[in-house]
Parts: sequence; structure tokens; C-alpha cells
Amino acid sequence: MKTRTKPTVDLMFRAFSDRTRLRILHMLSGGELCVCDIVAVLRVPQPKASRHLAYLRRAGLVTARKEGLWSYYELAPARDTFHKKLLDCLGCCFSEVPELAADAKQLAARRPCCG
Repeated sequence: MKTRTKPTVDLMFRAFSDRTRLRILHMLSGGELCVCDIVAVLRVPQPKASRHLAYLRRAGLVTARKEGLWSYYELAPARDTFHKKLLDCLGCCFSEVPELAADAKQLAARRPCCG
């Protein structure tokens, strides 16, 4: 039986250090999304998005649920003060990054593709 270990600080920082994962985290800061929406906004193949989402799950930063054929992701609730501060930083520190603002704008203009 596989046991789950608590994500480490370095794993969480590595999750934030990748451009694609940062874009995903920023998109999820607006609420739950289907993986198909993430793929469409990022313009990446679904397997690449899924690899990054799996990394974010291992880091304890996102949670996932399945509904029929669709997988939905959202930011994980903060487990401790450090995790809360990372989420706060996501909301304020990265809001001025043009690429993240463009992702948010594109996401807001999309109609949900599933559900």
C-alpha cells in the first residue's frame, strides 16, 4: 500500500518555478476548471497539461475530481501558513505578468467545453 507524504517546501517552490505550472495555478485561482479549458488556454497537448497537473497534485497545490469523462482541477485549500502565503503571492505578486493576464482574459472569454 502506498503512503502519502506531506509535500515539502522545495517541491512547492519547484512547482511555482515552472512557467506552465505557474500559468495553470494562476488560472485555477479563479476557481475550478476542466482540463480541456486548461489545454485550450495554454495551447499545449493534453498529455503535457496532465503531467503538469500531476506535478501540482504531488506538490499539494491542486486537487482533482472526475465527473464522467471529465477531470476538474482546483487550488487545494491552504494546509498551513506557508501554503497560505504562496497562494496569497499567486493572487497579488503575479497579477502584473502580461502572459498571466492574457490567460485570464482568454479564459474569461471561453465558453465551458464540457459539463
